[in-house]
Amino acid sequence: MDDVIARLKNGFIVSCQALENEPLHGASIMAAMARAAEEGGAAGIRANSPADISAIKDKCSLPVIGLYKKHYPDSDVYITPTIREVSDVVSAGADMVAIDSTFMSRPRNEKLEQLIAEIRKSFPQTLIMADISTFEEGVMAMELGADVVSTTMSGYTPHSPQIATPDYELVGKLAALARVPVFAEGRIWSLEECLRCYQMGAHAVVVGTAITRPQEIVKRFVTNIQAKMLES
Repeated sequence: MDDVIARLKNGFIVSCQALENEPLHGASIMAAMARAAEEGGAAGIRANSPADISAIKDKCSLPVIGLYKKHYPDSDVYITPTIREVSDVVSAGADMVAIDSTFMSRPRNEKLEQLIAEIRKSFPQTLIMADISTFEEGVMAMELGADVVSTTMSGYTPHSPQIATPDYELVGKLAALARVPVFAEGRIWSLEECLRCYQMGAHAVVVGTAITRPQEIVKRFVTNIQAKMLES
C-alpha cells in the first residue's frame, strides 16, 4: 500500500472518464486513453466504473484510482457511495478506491465512518482516497483513517467555495497538517496551475477534463475565441 502512495509522490495523474452520453464513452476507448497517458509519463490513472477499470488494468501498468459513479434517490453522494460499489471497484482491480467524503447525504443515511470501517474490514489491502470539498471534510476524513485526501469535490458541493480556479487554499491548508498525502484535483487547466498545486504542498495532481474530454477542450477554445472576436 505504501509503495503505491510513494510511487505517486510528485506524480501527474490523468483522470480517464467519459459519461454515457459523451462521444468517448466506452471501456476500450478509456483504456487507450490511459495507455496514451502512460506513454506520456503519467504516474497514475483515475477511472470510473468496473468495466473501464478492468480494461485499463489490462492495457496499462500504472496504479489505478478507481471509483464508481452511482446515483441513489435518497442521496446527494454519487462517487462510490456504498460498499457495493466499493466491492465492484476492488474486484475490477483498482489499487485505490475513491469515495465521496463530503458532508452531503449518503444512501440510507449511512455515515462515512461506517463505510470506511466496512472497507477496512472487507478490503484491508485497498487504499482509500477521500474526495472532499472543504477543510473540515478533509480533517474528518483524515481522522476516520483515509489514506489520501483529494480536493476533487471543492466547488461541486453547495457548501464549498464556488470558484473558477483550482482551490489552492484548500490544498495548502490540508497539506500543512502533514497527516496524509493531499492530492489536488478540480479545474486544473494549465501547467502553471498544476505547478502551483505542487508548490502548495500537493503530493500529486490529478487532471481530467483538460486532457481527456475533447468536447470541453474545444468548447473552451471556441468560447474564448468568440469573446475575443466580440471585443475587437
